Amino acid sequence: MSDITDLGIAQLRDGIRQGKFSGREVADAFVVKVSRAKALNAFIVETPEHAIAAGKAADEALAAGRPLAPLAGVPIGMKDLFCTKGVQTTAASHILEGFKPVYESTVSQKLWDAGAGMLGKLNLDQFAMGSSNETSYFGNVISPWRKRGSNAAMAPGGSSGGSSSAVAARLCPGATGTDTGGSIRQPAAFVGISGIKPTYGRCSRWGVVSFASSLDQAGAMARDVRDCAIMLEAMSGFDPKDSTSLDLPVPKWEEGLSSDLRGLRVGVPAEYLVDGMPAEIAALWQQGIDWVKDAGAEVVEVSLPHTKYALPAYYIIAPAEASSNLARYDGVRYGLRDLPEGANLQEMYAATRAAGFGDEVKRRIMIGTYVLSAGFYDAYFTQASKVRTLIARDFDNAWAVCDLLLTPTAPSAAFALGEKLADPLAMYLNDVFTVPSSLAGLPAMSVPGGLDKDGLPLGLQIIGKPLDEQRVLNAGLAIEERAGFTARPDAWW
Repeated sequence: MSDITDLGIAQLRDGIRQGKFSGREVADAFVVKVSRAKALNAFIVETPEHAIAAGKAADEALAAGRPLAPLAGVPIGMKDLFCTKGVQTTAASHILEGFKPVYESTVSQKLWDAGAGMLGKLNLDQFAMGSSNETSYFGNVISPWRKRGSNAAMAPGGSSGGSSSAVAARLCPGATGTDTGGSIRQPAAFVGISGIKPTYGRCSRWGVVSFASSLDQAGAMARDVRDCAIMLEAMSGFDPKDSTSLDLPVPKWEEGLSSDLRGLRVGVPAEYLVDGMPAEIAALWQQGIDWVKDAGAEVVEVSLPHTKYALPAYYIIAPAEASSNLARYDGVRYGLRDLPEGANLQEMYAATRAAGFGDEVKRRIMIGTYVLSAGFYDAYFTQASKVRTLIARDFDNAWAVCDLLLTPTAPSAAFALGEKLADPLAMYLNDVFTVPSSLAGLPAMSVPGGLDKDGLPLGLQIIGKPLDEQRVLNAGLAIEERAGFTARPDAWW
């Protein structure tokens, strides 16, 4: 039998049920793997006791002849943006360091109810703001991948970089992520795994530390499409505590998986062929087109004319919402309090935020506060909101002629840590292909398609109609089967 930590969610779930190994053996194997991978800095907090308890519970249920929960005994990683009762939740910030919630986020509770165990809290870009996992107060996450012939530390993508790194390194079979403008899909592409952002409202935002409330959406990251479907099914569902939650039944996405795309039309948006696109990205995109054709789909050209405005609109709307959401961190109620001697309340606010927020968070708060200010609200935020409506309308028009869209996930393979940190605009351009679907609240997925000339993974993105996660997953499966992506990073760590 292969090493337990080489197995995915479906294999672990089925293996425990079939008695091939115990839930405790699974938990122990992953706990040891996590403990030996400190060099990746993927975890902020490790919780071996939680994973072991879930493994024991699965074994006890099996021995007693009781039905097993859907994810019984499967250990996962939890992005440190989800509140976990009694376990430190920091959003990778200093201002929340030491904060232990007295409640559980809805998504994490659903996963525990499904029988999953938590290996720990995963590192991320601070408050989910970043594309390389270099803004965390707890240090950079390191990708398990290396360029051929180089030992340079590579970015695992962001903001869900701890999740992507941990899954790619086989530290956990799956992990939660959150996606505001591409923070599941871009890191998944960078490390050669799959990641899906569902329709906005599919997964509850209750108990998730907010970045931009109209954009944030939880999703699943795993090594293949089936595992993403299994995990997303457990995470999704209506939550009366979240006013944006969709009161709809959760489809049986795993049961509905099919790589037969006959009868479907896949759109290729002309506007995603951006200037300066690397030849390898363009070639992979064409390969993806050939793969979906081979699966039976008809490929059609479509136009999304307002795509070029998506990135500037996003970087007005998201910081504006962030400046509002992050106002709650003031040193009064929870988290860090910096109280200089003789300071008044306003001085305490200033000192706490100066010490507690990182540079990128401060940058976005300042941008957001500026575009929401009385003199600039109409010129910036109102205009960006109108552009967002036009972008959503573009997608609606596209659905008249196609069922899905196929694009690259990111404009490049992973870059070295430090390479773009000094240039925020270059960093923001990493989201150029993922932001439009986020602004429209659409389901979208990244699946690995191949390697570039340096041996680094490249991803393809599938975007679907609202609530049509099934077709997104099916198209992802079709690409996955044809790509035959089996590459994995060398275990240097």
